[in-house]
Amino acid sequence: MNATVEADSKSRLVVVSGLSGSGKSVALRTLEDLDFYCVDNLPSALMPAFVRALSEDAGGLPPRLAVGVDVRNRANSLTRLPAILASLAETGIAYELVFLDTRDEALIKRYSETRRRHPLSADGLGLADAIGLERKLMKPVAAIADRVIDTSELNVHQLRRLVIAELGMKTGTMTVLFESFAFKRGVPPDADFAFDARCLPNPHWTPRLRPLSGRDADVRNWLEQQPDVIRFRDQLRGFLETWLPHFRDDGRSYVTICVGCTGGRHRSVYLVEQLAEYFRENETQVLSYHRELE
Repeated sequence: MNATVEADSKSRLVVVSGLSGSGKSVALRTLEDLDFYCVDNLPSALMPAFVRALSEDAGGLPPRLAVGVDVRNRANSLTRLPAILASLAETGIAYELVFLDTRDEALIKRYSETRRRHPLSADGLGLADAIGLERKLMKPVAAIADRVIDTSELNVHQLRRLVIAELGMKTGTMTVLFESFAFKRGVPPDADFAFDARCLPNPHWTPRLRPLSGRDADVRNWLEQQPDVIRFRDQLRGFLETWLPHFRDDGRSYVTICVGCTGGRHRSVYLVEQLAEYFRENETQVLSYHRELE
């Protein structure tokens, strides 16, 4: 890196690496929701140039950066990663390397369920052999990781919560996660509050609205013409306005607020979007997640 370009000492870089299928994409998307400037699959050798380019931008280096590094990098780039990170540290940027690991049997199950191809299967390898080769190639990265997270027993929601709690938090703030869900698939296990919107008028029974979601303008307009929907939304706002400050004062780092309906596409999605937009004005970190739309 050009020695004349120094990173802001307050800047933080999280390098997310790990095995394919271990949850790197979920981790990066969560960090992006937490206002990290994220880039996936950046060649390790380009990290200094990436930081330099952002430093030279008129807005300066963003305070929080995240880069995904995986086996799609060339092998020599992976072995050079320790030296590359050391050169970044000399510029004053604080970095943390997080490696997501998963047991072989869990990876095989995930690939079988999603029917996705392993990145190394193009070389004619079977899945088990591809995973074994990837472990060998990623060993230099895992060896220097500041933190290794085993995701074998974590589902998507649990991993998101772990990333929010351990990687994305701003000191002294509380993250509020609003999540929509379908009751037919069960209440999210990490819910602090779960509200039932199944009593409200349902756009599902209007044929032109059925294929849409609560994010679409036509569905929003339809729901906002229903007095019970507006009353339900406003009463939820009032309840949360009253009690969220108590959770913050009690030292809570995150709160998950779930809203469910029958299919998890219309009423619950609309309400979550409305609540997230409203509370972003007062809370430092507000996230929204739609389980049935992801």
